Amino acid sequence: MDNYTVLRVIGHGSFGSVLLATEKSSNQTFAMKEIRLLKSFSDVQNCRKEAVLLAKMKHPNIVAFKESFEAEGHLYIVMEYCDGGDLTQRIKQQKGKLFPEDTVLNWFIQICLGVNHIHKRRVLHRDIKSKNVFLTHDGKVKLGDFGSARLLSSPMAFARTYVGTPYYVPPEIWENLPYNNKSDIWSLGCILYELCALKHPFQANSWKNLILKICQGPIHPLPALYSSKLQCLVKQMLKRNPVHRPSATTLLCRDHQRIWRTDIR
Repeated sequence: MDNYTVLRVIGHGSFGSVLLATEKSSNQTFAMKEIRLLKSFSDVQNCRKEAVLLAKMKHPNIVAFKESFEAEGHLYIVMEYCDGGDLTQRIKQQKGKLFPEDTVLNWFIQICLGVNHIHKRRVLHRDIKSKNVFLTHDGKVKLGDFGSARLLSSPMAFARTYVGTPYYVPPEIWENLPYNNKSDIWSLGCILYELCALKHPFQANSWKNLILKICQGPIHPLPALYSSKLQCLVKQMLKRNPVHRPSATTLLCRDHQRIWRTDIR
């Protein structure tokens, strides 16, 4: 910690805190994730996995990794600071005013690029949500927080244990089925819906009812402002059978984009 000056706490999570810090030698500002290391060896190894995975992810639409180190019983992961906050904050700032479709698609395509990058490297994010998507003041969108990520043994492998945020968790997880990168696509579809409707696609007054809605309930149409093509895209990503969801690569291919994408400026 001797190389950094902590300015303030900018976030909290089950893992610990996120600090805003300045590197003394360069005077650059970074976000620093502070994770308390538990005594269990396996728990410590799991904490370190996030730093290892993040270090491998070099892409303009993924929060950049600088370094990690351990001090006084904590693991510190130093990352690029995104000065525009996260998508959850940005959605709240709208106070009910809908985003233009071009803005929604601009952000969506950037998130897709980040997701495609990690999926090509056999990494499942497993906690894609608006709070883990970050903005910069110059219009960049970046996927972050790899604390729940999992590296698959092969492109065709499936995972069985899951950690994530209930609003974004796909039906196959609630039904205790094995899952793969299509689970991230469902979560990405939830974000796209949220960007359009300014609310989650599935809402309920209890976890039991939320799970029922995710597994069986209808998906309410997007506000009338948005095109039928965008509505179709959301429905594709929120298919309950993961086999029928497009991959990130498919979403980004030119032929597929002709179906739904307007010209993004």
